[in-house]
Amino acid sequence: MVDRTEISKLILKKLYENKKDLTKQFSKTKSGIGYFFIDNLLPNNLATEIHLNFPSLEDTVKKKNLREFKHTAYQMDKYHQLLEEVIYAFQDKNVVELISEICDLNSIYADDSLYAGGLSLMAKDNFLNPHLDNSHDKNRKRWRVLNLLYYVTPNWQLENGGNLEVWGKGLEEKPTVIVSKFNRLAVMATHNNSWHSVSKVEKNDIRCCVSNYYFSNEPITSSDTFHVTTFRAKPNEKLKDFILQVDNKVRTSLRKLFKKGVRENPHQYKK
Repeated sequence: MVDRTEISKLILKKLYENKKDLTKQFSKTKSGIGYFFIDNLLPNNLATEIHLNFPSLEDTVKKKNLREFKHTAYQMDKYHQLLEEVIYAFQDKNVVELISEICDLNSIYADDSLYAGGLSLMAKDNFLNPHLDNSHDKNRKRWRVLNLLYYVTPNWQLENGGNLEVWGKGLEEKPTVIVSKFNRLAVMATHNNSWHSVSKVEKNDIRCCVSNYYFSNEPITSSDTFHVTTFRAKPNEKLKDFILQVDNKVRTSLRKLFKKGVRENPHQYKK
């Protein structure tokens, strides 16, 4: 089995080969939500092996409410070792530095605790409403600045749903759709305007994703402020949007009162 060091070298090679194009992608989109994506990140046989070793839905944590419907896995010692290796390959110092250069960011840090990261699985009818990621790490010491999503479900097509939607012009305009294509890495900036969502899965299949977040001592924009994960509804869902905005205000008020939350967020890797 390949380890995180070997995987990180493969990631670095692919990113270096495409650095110029990826930098252009991010620079071109940064006025809204900076992002880039790259296909065929790892050898296909390795990407397939990663997919084959994803846990079953029964071995994950289901999240189902008005905001989202998805499955997550983050206590990585419960699962196949390869999954932990690929997650932490993205946290290799050289990988972090190269992605930081591509995104023109400084002093970026990976998150060993996998706070809100790890594995994401979305089955038929699963979805993720438009939202802003939580602005900080679990201790509210550093700002969350980059979201890394590596997709590994073979033959995933646009019509399957379960695709990343980037609302770079706000929630009143149509989003840019980034298909959750097999062996594709998408990297997206997170800040006060980085609204994004995942469309409802239409196919009777499971979209599998390896997820990481990078943090910084400084926010991406000077206007960024602290916020909890903030959800909205799509433009045609007026009542749902009203309910979610009330929910956002309640949760934000609680976090201002209890700076580390009413309870510790369980979504982190307890080693």
